[in-house]
Amino acid sequence: MKKFAHDFIVFANTRLNTRHFILELQSPAPLPEILPGQFVQALVHDSPSTFLRRPFSIHFVDYAKNTLSLLVQVKGEGTRHMGMLKPGDKLNLVYPLGNSFSLPNSGRLLLVGGGAGVAPLMFMGDMLNKKGLRPDFLVGFRSADEVSQIREYSSYGKVYLSTDDGSMGEKGFVTEHPVINQTPLPYDRIYCCGPDAMMHAVAKLAASKGVSCEVSLENFMACGYGVCLCCITKTDKGNERVCVEGPVFEAERLLWLT
Repeated sequence: MKKFAHDFIVFANTRLNTRHFILELQSPAPLPEILPGQFVQALVHDSPSTFLRRPFSIHFVDYAKNTLSLLVQVKGEGTRHMGMLKPGDKLNLVYPLGNSFSLPNSGRLLLVGGGAGVAPLMFMGDMLNKKGLRPDFLVGFRSADEVSQIREYSSYGKVYLSTDDGSMGEKGFVTEHPVINQTPLPYDRIYCCGPDAMMHAVAKLAASKGVSCEVSLENFMACGYGVCLCCITKTDKGNERVCVEGPVFEAERLLWLT
């Protein structure tokens, strides 16, 4: 798939809570085909400590407005600076990078995300709806203060919610939620993105119940197109680059599952 580098125009910057915001970015050229699970590498200007581009999962694509959206968690100077971008400002992106989640034509599907790891699931839900499928979502947050976009997700499928402290939805981690602990598990495939520990736990739970699982890894990436080898992960085929062979992998192929 061909890659592009464009200066996007900030169309909107929407603050979700104290730690997360959504950047809606308008392309100067017609957007190419973009698939759920792919990511961009963003160049953060005027941030002295941000030397390298930063990877972000594509949260949503609106071809009618010619925009793509990024769900960003404020972690350091680079993301803090991005949070101050205003409509009309520019942000340079290299895109679309990496592979994507599979898009089945049938079956019962569960999309699992934790924290900012929910980022690619909105776009995935939209694409599945266009194929006539309504997935279930299982999303987890630290507390009610960080819960966001539940109404938006519910327009694409049924939403199950958990918070670590029990302040909203079920108390506990997503792997403790009743919907993913049914026997047998009423899903044909699970798609997962979030912190490594959460993905490990979801993948092991899926394997124990005989359900296929795809995970989207968030390894550190410097270049985003396979040259620097910073994002290597161990698979059943040896070392593979998360930015090229991934970021989406069948969980059973990853050696961290064993």
